[in-house]
Amino acid sequence: MVTTRIDRALVADTALRLLNEVGLDGLSLRAIAKELKVQAPALYWHFKNKQALLDEMATVMYRRMTRDAHGVPGVSPDAPWQEQLAAFNRALRAMLLSYRDGAKVYGGARFTGTDHAAALEGLLSAMGAAGIGPSEATLAGTTAYAYTMGFVAEEQGMEQGMGAEPFDVGARAARLADYPLAAAVGADLFEGYEERFEAGLRMVIAGIEAVYGG
Repeated sequence: MVTTRIDRALVADTALRLLNEVGLDGLSLRAIAKELKVQAPALYWHFKNKQALLDEMATVMYRRMTRDAHGVPGVSPDAPWQEQLAAFNRALRAMLLSYRDGAKVYGGARFTGTDHAAALEGLLSAMGAAGIGPSEATLAGTTAYAYTMGFVAEEQGMEQGMGAEPFDVGARAARLADYPLAAAVGADLFEGYEERFEAGLRMVIAGIEAVYGG
């Protein structure tokens, strides 16, 4: 019998591949072990439980997002903090959307490496140069992060919940005929995710500027 030699990297890569096939609810250590052709207990040498595996998966997701970047993907490390913050959150959204249930896996995970430190250091430095202290910069960054995570969680929830069927904005408007203002904003709620994300991100960054300057 051929036994697959496994390590943390192989398990995490296999888990991320299976995630796109079965979703987070269907992703179990048993399913991963079956895919790797090993017994489930073999995985516990590397991950004590599913949460430990999710932490590693999130770390790999982040590592892939920043693989070809030095700091924040898509922007120079010397760019103003506004550009760095916007670029990071755009890259984060794109990365999360590339995985089924990406926001569910990534949210609340604890990184197992230090891959995230370069981007964080760069953002804190850029905001510090604009007169925004580390604590305030951290609050600003995590607020933008929370916006992106929440937006993607809702976006993926809608798209995966509806499957191939788009949300029927017209039918919604008909149901809400007695509430004309609420009926009229259906497209603003359920369509144009790209444009809405960008508009919301600009609002968040403008809010940070209004509070802290820079």
